[in-house]
Amino acid sequence: MAQLAEYIPVVGKTVIDELKLLAKHMEGRSVLNINSTAVGGGVAEILNRLLPLMRELGVDARWEVMRGGEKFFWVTKKFHNALHGAPESLTPEMIETFWETSQENMREMACDADIVFIHDPQPIALVNKRNGHKGKWIWRCHIDVSHPQPDAWNFLYQFINRYDASVFSAPQFSPELPIRQVMISPSIDPLSDKNKDLPRETIDDVLHRFGIKSDKPIVTQISRFDFLKDPVGVIRAYRIVKRTIDCQLILAGGTATDDPETDVVLKQVREESGDDPDIHILLIPPGSDIEINALQRASAVVMQKSIREGFGLTVAEALWKARPVVASAVGGIPLQIKHKYSGMLCHSVEGAALALRQLLNNTDFAQELGQRGREQIRAHHLLTRHLQEYLLLFISLYTEGDVVYL
Repeated sequence: MAQLAEYIPVVGKTVIDELKLLAKHMEGRSVLNINSTAVGGGVAEILNRLLPLMRELGVDARWEVMRGGEKFFWVTKKFHNALHGAPESLTPEMIETFWETSQENMREMACDADIVFIHDPQPIALVNKRNGHKGKWIWRCHIDVSHPQPDAWNFLYQFINRYDASVFSAPQFSPELPIRQVMISPSIDPLSDKNKDLPRETIDDVLHRFGIKSDKPIVTQISRFDFLKDPVGVIRAYRIVKRTIDCQLILAGGTATDDPETDVVLKQVREESGDDPDIHILLIPPGSDIEINALQRASAVVMQKSIREGFGLTVAEALWKARPVVASAVGGIPLQIKHKYSGMLCHSVEGAALALRQLLNNTDFAQELGQRGREQIRAHHLLTRHLQEYLLLFISLYTEGDVVYL
């Protein structure tokens, strides 16, 4: 795990010195993070990278994962989809399952830190345990809730209004709430195995292990196999491009313990791909960071054709590697990409195909987009900025005043 000093060549000494100064205001206070999975997905990845740096700064930062069975995670996946606007209905049985698992976790978790930091809807009901505790509670929403199904949002609202503050990834995600609302976008770690520079030999070795040749341009989407990531739409865009440009497609993704839909989506993807030898479907296990890094660096274009998206860390990862990116103009993706300046935004399968053709046919333009995208990520979406804003949020909870600008 990287030490703070190792980030100085990337972000400068002033940034690291400021982090140390902010951390002094957290002396004697503890922070407990709670989410629903230890591996898989952006939340677990960010916590794995952020918490060691907090501890190096002297902050007592801890992390616990709530427990839940398959039935509970099917229910919370329905919640997740409904909050994204999908036509899901909450049944009394689903509500009961949610309550039962929440109550079991309330009995097992102490939640006695000075700051309890709850991530996403799965553990949101733990706030009922705050009675009698003096700690501050934050709810961090990592998903796009700009157009939620009313039943799902109203159910969660009874918990949200009991928190001291809420955090969203983009301004448009944040509905009006009676509590403090803060925008903090996610980040990537430039020194992690997933994002650090790799020698060409490592990239070639990964391609060889997956049986992928580099004799034609590679288009890649790295995402969990999830309906909202639209892997089937990626295949359809690729097929349009394939009519005029001989290229190949990689769809690579893993699983998460709190996402039970992977198998269903993966089956659809395999059916859509048929027997095309230039479509490579890779189910990669957690911890395959070097492999993901190499696949992105080997790609002529990286895609993220999400239907809905909280932020889309895979976009930031690809841009950091100076790869040209074609991505849907949804959720937090436009925070990372300015169309035709630092990437290409699309609104449909046909639009994605058009953008792919432009980039594959004009490598100079593609390279320019990639370089500008890298500087966009350096300026706004690296881990040190994320850590700074979390520290400012924590400090603000113990500061007088109603409005805090981060």
